[in-house]
Amino acid sequence: MTKGSEFNTQYQDLPDIQETRDTRGIDIDRVGVTHVRYPLEVPLRAGGTINTVASLSATVSLAREKKGTHMSRLMIAINNESHRFRPDRLDDVLGEMLTLLDAREVMVEMEFPIFLTRAAPVTGIDGVLDYNCQYSAMLSVDGHRDKMVGVQASVTSCCPCSKEISRYGAHNQRSEVEIAVSPCRGAFIWFEDLIDIAEKSASSQLYPVLKRADEKYVTERAYDNPKFVEDIVRDSAHELLRRQEAETISWFRVSVTNYESIHNHDAFAQIERGTRGPLLLHPEARGRMTVAQ
Repeated sequence: MTKGSEFNTQYQDLPDIQETRDTRGIDIDRVGVTHVRYPLEVPLRAGGTINTVASLSATVSLAREKKGTHMSRLMIAINNESHRFRPDRLDDVLGEMLTLLDAREVMVEMEFPIFLTRAAPVTGIDGVLDYNCQYSAMLSVDGHRDKMVGVQASVTSCCPCSKEISRYGAHNQRSEVEIAVSPCRGAFIWFEDLIDIAEKSASSQLYPVLKRADEKYVTERAYDNPKFVEDIVRDSAHELLRRQEAETISWFRVSVTNYESIHNHDAFAQIERGTRGPLLLHPEARGRMTVAQ
């Protein structure tokens, strides 16, 4: 007899309060565990994987007649997949959650850093740069499923207006580009692809190590490639629209924040296109959707 079965036999007569009936008649959209720190393996576009730590939440819907859900079963589902816990295998966790909790809908959301090697533009000195990534997925018993992939990339922007009106110089600042996409059924989205879109849309990308020759290059590169916050968000959206037309992604949202260096405020722009999938809809709206074949 296993340790787990011994435990179940010994304590099987304990009352299960979660399974008692609730009389208020209100469904709960999402209930579960959050801020779970868990090791994660992320596949890389160039081959291989990177090990990181995710902060994740695992939630289920709860029918109006049930008092509560079984939080421990969510953790069991996560830990049962510990040997292969990675974003592209999250369907295994979702399927086990559906079975263990007898829920109509389950969702897992995670946020984690990845570290990519970046070579300085002139000296070629390598260093690692961190990027925050997000991955979310949901699954329902009636066949609705959806995924969302997201990244945050810090970049440099140089103000076109400042450059145009000044006798010399122009103000620069660090900017942040956030991209989230919903992959089409069967499509795979690399985090690095979204990071590339963000960095190529800016005046210049960032580098972890810069010697004087590198700093000169980056400064002049940004000066020769000035971008408003509107330019960065449009350039990012232009590339994402191409992927939408190629039926790689069905929806995207890109937002850009310039942390202004000469103003007491920040500049912001956002573009969203496509049809929101089940992951971004209220449960009542998901219930009215037709399952894609």
